[in-house]
Amino acid sequence: MAETTKAAPARTRRTRGTKTPRVNAAAPPPTPPDAETLVGYYRQMLLIRRFEERAARAYTEAKIGGYCHLNLGEEATVVGLMAALRPSDYLFTNYREHGYALAKGIGAERVMAELYGRSTGVSKGWGGSMHLFDAGARLLGGYGIVGGQVPLATGAALAVSYKGGDEVVMCHMGDGTAAIGAFHESLNIAGLWDLPVVFVVINNGLGMGTTVENSAAEPELYRRGAAYRMESARVDGTDVIAVRDAARLAVERARSESRPYLLETTSPRLKGHSVVDPARYRSKGEKEALKAADPLARMALNLEEAGILGHDDRDTLDAEVTAEVDAAAAFADESPAPEVSTLFDYTYATPVPGELRRLPADPVFSS
Repeated sequence: MAETTKAAPARTRRTRGTKTPRVNAAAPPPTPPDAETLVGYYRQMLLIRRFEERAARAYTEAKIGGYCHLNLGEEATVVGLMAALRPSDYLFTNYREHGYALAKGIGAERVMAELYGRSTGVSKGWGGSMHLFDAGARLLGGYGIVGGQVPLATGAALAVSYKGGDEVVMCHMGDGTAAIGAFHESLNIAGLWDLPVVFVVINNGLGMGTTVENSAAEPELYRRGAAYRMESARVDGTDVIAVRDAARLAVERARSESRPYLLETTSPRLKGHSVVDPARYRSKGEKEALKAADPLARMALNLEEAGILGHDDRDTLDAEVTAEVDAAAAFADESPAPEVSTLFDYTYATPVPGELRRLPADPVFSS
């Protein structure tokens, strides 16, 4: 169940020099999910799980280079958040974004191809694991710099507000980002200018290997919204329906009132910070607790107890999803690497006079 701070007092909204009274919209009642919806959520979570497991395997096979951060254990949060958005809404993420791309509707083949650095990937092979981007799906990037996406998402919300659109910008980040200056600056601007942005802190309890309790004077990170007169809530990130309903409320506030919202989901990751992190900072007891709280296993059990999805049906669904991921890996394997000549094609959005396009082996000066 979400825990919500007291709403800020009513204030006026600044709109290009005018002041319009802001009217509080009633919270939409949660929609009880039907069986088909629940099975759909479970399938998305299963796809993310099997995709990430395959990505971890591909990394050990040296098919994926650079850094690689997985959503293992965060599947309920990913699916719940994306279920709250319209296709026209924008998403900014950090570098742990494979599952978000899948849940935003980008095909597993294109996502896997990008991880493999192939030209058929969502960023044409030049972005890799941390830099998925698809303007058509309105996924405006995974960002490798901690918190680098937060000011950009705030700027996108300003653009939406300036143009008078009804889109919402969702910006997700890890718990460590809540400690950096850009986080506070962005929330301040969003609160001051009444921007339609939902900031989501995915609190997995660890900033790399340091616990939130040991790094934050206020470890309940959603409370930081109060400093900017911003509504905020904390929700159990292992419950896909709880996340969806909390996110829907946040998105509704942003859309109907053009007010920012800070949502925190508690979503422990099952593995280390990245695929090369053995997570030795976790005790045996902590690992057992994480396994017991696995959101995928929890949802499978709930569906079985409700008579919605039996053991045999789950096995069939698992086989279908595994085949889909296997096909994505085969597609990535068979796809060509990008031509070296295209390395600088997307450095700038428009041509720039005198742009340097020298490759490492090229001479500094031409003869």
